[in-house]
Amino acid sequence: MGLSRRDFLKRSSVFCLGLGIAGGLPGCSSKTDEKPTSKSGRILREARYYEKQKGGMVRCRLCFRQCLVADGDRGFCRNRENHGGTYYTLVYGLPCAIQIDPIEKEPSYHMLPGSSMFCTATASCNNRCKFCQNWHISQRSVDETINYDLSPERMVGLASLENCDSLSFTYSEPTVFYEYMYDIAKLGKEKGFKVLFHTNGSMNPEPLSALLQYMDGVTVDLKGFTETFYREASSSQLAPVLRTLKHIRESGRHLEVVNLVIPTLNDDMVRIREMCVWVREYLGKETPLHFSRFFPAHKLTHLPPTPIDTLEKAWKIGQEEGLEYVYIGNVPGHEGNSTFCPQCHNKLIHRVHFAVLANQVKRGRCPSCGYPIPGIWADATT
Repeated sequence: MGLSRRDFLKRSSVFCLGLGIAGGLPGCSSKTDEKPTSKSGRILREARYYEKQKGGMVRCRLCFRQCLVADGDRGFCRNRENHGGTYYTLVYGLPCAIQIDPIEKEPSYHMLPGSSMFCTATASCNNRCKFCQNWHISQRSVDETINYDLSPERMVGLASLENCDSLSFTYSEPTVFYEYMYDIAKLGKEKGFKVLFHTNGSMNPEPLSALLQYMDGVTVDLKGFTETFYREASSSQLAPVLRTLKHIRESGRHLEVVNLVIPTLNDDMVRIREMCVWVREYLGKETPLHFSRFFPAHKLTHLPPTPIDTLEKAWKIGQEEGLEYVYIGNVPGHEGNSTFCPQCHNKLIHRVHFAVLANQVKRGRCPSCGYPIPGIWADATT
């Protein structure tokens, strides 16, 4: 379910006053320690994963771009700023999007099916995707969005108040609010939440390893399977994403992969087959792969929605190449929404879009033949 801005403000105010947590939304009395501020008066917190350079420059080590940033400037993501040779995050505690969603919307089909997640995002991104559905926040800086003032403690408290099962970092790219995500995730795990994030896969190995300590699942966008597509459609690179996917698989965290199929740009079935083979060989045949339908957005409003038969061709290719869990997304009611046993072909999880109508998985296995179904299940014994 969604949480309206009015209800959110009401509940947040009650939470703030009831627990006496420092910081606050407008109307919450609080005392905070004095901290460095930006020119606009926002609280600044020192960023992680950067190196100081000569002449007051800093080198960011958070994502593959490794921006070299002069004093007074921001990195490519717009969310980190150099002040006198010290690098600061501008978005810590300033989410611009908060929502309660079904976990299927991530999509994460093999993690607590039918459960709710408390979703968080801040402004901006380190990609420039022409097809972004959330461009109104991902392609804006923190100065251009309406933001809440929420500490990690209050964020986790709100998730508890709403009886959510997990914490999710999504909508914009979580890499660009790394410090905020990290602190919420760590606290969330301490409070018993499952934690996941949806990423473009651009994070460098060291910060990714540190973050995965507090993550249960990750959904990664594999936007295409050529460097040309990444460069022209996202101003980005494919190689770091492939590295990230292998890193997550090696970590043992639950992984699901999403490919948004865009007409004329990344819908070449030869490339899609190559991608499916790569997923099978490097991530394993049990890794869920979602082919999602594109709808016109941002700078690609001239393109039509993805034809359903295109998605079905990709879906069948994934199955032909031995992937056990291939899905079709953004086509409500399609057979490709549901989960089937790879061995006996019994329908295990019946979905219509984001709604779970039936879940037959028992302790991570098919009840008919006992085949193990990878994922995170509410009735698991471990």
